[in-house]
Parts: sequence; structure tokens; C-alpha cells
Amino acid sequence: MDAHAYVAWLRDRSMLETAGRLVGRFSAVAGISHNPYAIPNPHAAIAKTSVWFTAYPMSMVTKPGDSFLATLGGPDLWNAFRDIGIDGVHTGPVKRAGGLSGVETTPSVDGYFDRISTDIDEAFGTEEEFHELCEVAARHGAAVLDDIVPGHTGKGADFRLAEMNVADYPGIYHMVSIPPEDWHLLPEVAPGKDSVNLSDQAEDRLMRAGYILGPLQRVIFYEPGIKETNWSATAPVRGPDGVNRRWVYLHYFKEGQPSINWLDPTFAGMRLVIGDALHSLGHLGTSGLRLDANGFLGLEPRPEDGAPAWSEGHPLSEAVNQVIASMVRKLGGFTFQELNLAVDDIRTTSWRGADLSYDFLNRPAYHHALATADTEFLRLTLTIGLQSGVQPVSLVHALQNHDELTYELVHFASRHAADVFPFRGEELTGAQLAELIRRDLVRRLTGPAAPYNDIFTTNGISCTTATVITASLGIRDLQHLTGEQIEKIKTAHLLLAMFNAWQPGVFALSGWDLCGALTLDPSAIADLIADGDTRWIHRGAYDLMGYRPEAGQDRSSLPRGGCLYGPLPAQLTDPTSFASRLKQVLTIRRRSEIATGIQVDIADVSDPRILAMVHELQDGGLQTTVLNFAAEPVAADVCSRFLPAGARITDLGTGTTIARASRAQSFPVALRAHQGLSVLVER
Repeated sequence: MDAHAYVAWLRDRSMLETAGRLVGRFSAVAGISHNPYAIPNPHAAIAKTSVWFTAYPMSMVTKPGDSFLATLGGPDLWNAFRDIGIDGVHTGPVKRAGGLSGVETTPSVDGYFDRISTDIDEAFGTEEEFHELCEVAARHGAAVLDDIVPGHTGKGADFRLAEMNVADYPGIYHMVSIPPEDWHLLPEVAPGKDSVNLSDQAEDRLMRAGYILGPLQRVIFYEPGIKETNWSATAPVRGPDGVNRRWVYLHYFKEGQPSINWLDPTFAGMRLVIGDALHSLGHLGTSGLRLDANGFLGLEPRPEDGAPAWSEGHPLSEAVNQVIASMVRKLGGFTFQELNLAVDDIRTTSWRGADLSYDFLNRPAYHHALATADTEFLRLTLTIGLQSGVQPVSLVHALQNHDELTYELVHFASRHAADVFPFRGEELTGAQLAELIRRDLVRRLTGPAAPYNDIFTTNGISCTTATVITASLGIRDLQHLTGEQIEKIKTAHLLLAMFNAWQPGVFALSGWDLCGALTLDPSAIADLIADGDTRWIHRGAYDLMGYRPEAGQDRSSLPRGGCLYGPLPAQLTDPTSFASRLKQVLTIRRRSEIATGIQVDIADVSDPRILAMVHELQDGGLQTTVLNFAAEPVAADVCSRFLPAGARITDLGTGTTIARASRAQSFPVALRAHQGLSVLVER
């Protein structure tokens, strides 16, 4: 195929070209502009769906003869979801990802988050099966959620056209062509590779030469010899004009994920991303979209000499998120963002951007509370969110998802590194506090104490919810768990579910949670973790419905991990199972309408092992969530200025009165190991 034919072949497969064909369908259409879009509306999103099953396509064992999407749309699975109380499914990434080498596709480098097309990847099913999934969900009064990735693509047709300097395509990316006379500034690309990551020295040379902005605020996925900076250089690429070019391009994440430039004059990147969103909402029929890695959309030099480029908390990210979220709301959908930044940035984006945000502030904190049997850090993060005006109703409170347990603690380690926080009787700077918490988590959840978990670069810990719990319980050997140990794991797992479900906002959980999945033996996935991406150890395959009892019959991309709780049909016939007890937790959540409440206080508790959160419900009533993070019984007093003296305290699970509030506005509780209570305060 000659150069011009190859360009035509690429353009036919590019996301930018697809976007151009899609957008016309939504122009000048009656009724679209009638939807409110300027202000985020978490209550409207929660009204559509407030308990989510977050799938991971590569890990879900499918029904014999069916694809992932057909399995996810199966009526038997949805009957189980309805029984438990799940009213939404986040599919995870199902569109084509990876790259192109010539006309051959190359594998995804980041679990299908390096998207290269709006087409459904045949590994996961068909577009028709996606439509059917949306229809099945609607019949069950539920919603389907998809992803868009506004920060980067994979190295697909769009990037290859950009390398060839075709039309607007270079404008999609943060990339610059280096003239041949300065190629000596670039590292050599190894045979068989199409690019090479810049070393610190090469980054500095190109910055001083005026080609790039140089170091950014941090290097995500840092790995010596693999990713030392956020910039890579391409090998020479010949364009249809016959000119060979070498480019340097930005990638916040992996080398195969070139970053999108939202302020290029062509607005090609914006057109590509908006087209992808329109495809999901208007063509596939989804109700909501996750904005993946959407906090890294601006890039600007700082005036201070030697300072890293401004790349996080940038106003352009805020503006772009407002544009995307407003467009989605205008079409009748909603957005939620995976924004691991300081609370200040989450608050700012919540004013005009996405309707919901992942709760990255409290997620490492509740793991820390379980690992240490001390809720002090969790009470601190909850209080910071409350005082900052980030209400839990605007957050997605999740158990395990596809990523690691993040312990970057960006709020403390970056934006508020020099601020002082009280902790364990001392005054610590944010940077000191972040380091202390990381040290606690690493010591208790990895290494000799828990060899089945692992560190993931500088980001966090690769683990499942179940293996966080086993490490917290002091269990080192997962191969010979006793029935008593599994029961303790299940109880602690339900405690973490209560923390996330018994507060306002969305509650999300995964198939790994429903099955009680353990981490994989690294030797079983050596090829996947060879580049240091240890997250694959917590992404083992799970058989949610018992479709393939024999592990050798799996139709999934990953080996199975150990699963402690078994498939859902068996669990739902056993009242003591994890799924059946979770159903009780979600019944309390639904009946009390906690999801749309307002958090008014993190109550004082006489024992640091217990956490108490006070919420005002929409009908004006008060609900309090009381949780024991210790592996032993604890008795304590819960005190809050919002508790009226004499108020009756009723257990929402049993309907019985357990206490009355004293004149000191407190009530006593006695909790078993890892027990939780949701109580109504009757004024």
C-alpha cells in the first residue's frame, strides 16, 4: 500500500474522522438544548442509579457461548443484581485500544484505557450486544455507564496520522517536530520499537533548546529504565510528503498513551473526545460517562526558574471538564470523574464540572483505619472534606476497582505539603503526614506481613479488598484459610461496604468484591507485570454466576484468582453469605434514603477504633453510621452537637431502640469485632 492509500486507510479508522461523522446528528436537533447543563447535579445522577457494579471486561468469566457484553446483559445476572440492590453497571473499557503498527493492531498497554476507536472491541462483544445491555438495564430500572478518556489515546490511527503530519492530526496531541539538525538531542530508538522514553538528561537538553516544557509536577507510573520522564521521542516517520520527522510527545501515563492537547488552535483533540462522548450517549444508549484521568488537561510553564511545569489543578482542566460535563448533561446524561487530586481541586471541579467524583480522599484512609484499628486519619480526611464543602453526596464511594490502592495522598503531599495537621498527639506537615501514612500501609499490607500484595510504582499498593483484610488480620498464608478466618474476612469486608454504602452518594463495588477475590500469583502473569505494572495481580478472573465451574474452561484474558465467597446464585440462597448480608446493608441504605442525605458531622467517639458519621436525611431526620474498625469488641460513647437530648436511637436493621441520647448529646454503643450499625435518631 502506497503512502496516500495508507493515509486514507488510517483516516477511515481514526477517532477524529468518526467524530466528524457523528457530530452532525446532534446539531440543530429540537429538544436537546432544553436539558439543564450548567450546574452539576449529583442528586439527578443518583436518582438514575446509586449502587453500581463496576465490571472489568478482561476479568469477567463469560457464559458459555457468550461474549462479555452478552454475559453482562444476561437476565439471570440482572435478576441477581436486582435481588442484591444493584441498579447500575459500569462496563469498564470495551472499545478498541492499543495501537497500530502498519496495518496490524498492537495490544493495549494499559488495560484498554489507551483507546484508539469508538468501535466495540470484538474481544468483548458487539455493538448490538451493547444496545441489548442498555435495554435490559432499562427494563430493570437501572442504568449503564461507559468511559471516555479526555486525557490521552493509544497509538492508533490518529497518532500514526499525527506522526505523518497529516492535516489536523498533530493538533490532537502535545507533540513537537524536532528538526534533523537537532536529532542529536534525542535518544536512539531500539530496533523493533517506535519510541523511547526520555531520560532526565535528554528532557533537560530539549527543554533548554526550547522544544518542550520539561519536568512536570510528578511522573506517574515512574519506573527506572522504563518511564523516567513524561516525554518520549519517536523513531523517524516518513509522511506522505516524503519528509522524515522525529517527534517528542507528552504522555502523563505510559509511553503508548500520548496526551491530548486541549488548547491547540485546531481543537482537534476536543473534537475527538466530544465525538467519543456523543457516540456513547447518543448511539450506544448509555446514561453516564466516567471521565478517566481528567485532571491532567492543562500544561503551562511556571515563571519561577527551575520550577516544574504546571500540570495539575490547572484552570484549563477545569474549563475542559465543564465543557465535557455540560455537553453530557445537555444530552440528558451525567458524568463522574476519577480525579486523584487535592480536595480543593475536587471542590472547584464540582462547581461546574462532573456531577460526581471518586472518593480518593477517604479510600486510602478507610484502608488505613482497618489496617491499624485506628480511625484517626479517616476522621481527619472526612473532616477535611466536610469543612471544604465537598459533600459525600457528590462522591462515588467504592470498594475495589481496576486500579491500585492509591496512597499518593495528593491533598497532603502536594497542595498542602507545608500545612500543619494534628495527628497522634503531634503537629505534622502534610508532607510528613503523607509519608507516615504510606509507611503504615506499606508495612502492614505488603512485604513479610503480606507477601501476596505488592507495591505499584510510586502510586500505591496492588491488592484486592479481601487481601487488604487478610493483611489487616495478620494472615500471611492464603493457601490454607480456615472457615473461621474466611468468616472474619467476610465480616470485615461487610464493614468496609457499610462505610461506603451508609453515607450519602453512590456506592460502587466490583466482581472481585462480590466473589471475595484474592490476588494472583505473579508467576502466572509474568508477561503482564514485566514492565513493573503489578496491578495485574489484583485483576484475576472471577466467575460471578458459576458459568464455568472448571477453571480450564475460562473465556477471559486472565487466570482465575482464589475466590472466598463463591458465585452469586449459591450466595443468594445462603443467608450468611457475603452477598446476602450485603443485600441487607443495601436494604437499609434504600429504605432510609441515605444516598441523598447531607453529612453534618463526624461525631466524637470515646474510643478511636470506632467511627461515627451523622447525616441529615431529606425528610429532616438524622441517621448515624457507627463502625468498629477493630478485630475485637469495643464499647464507646458517640457524641455530637446534632444529637438532641432524649432522642431515641433506633437500629435501622432490626427496628429496635438501642439507647436514648443523654443530656450531653451522646449515646452508648457496644459493637462486636468489625460490626457496623446504621441508626435513626428520632428527635
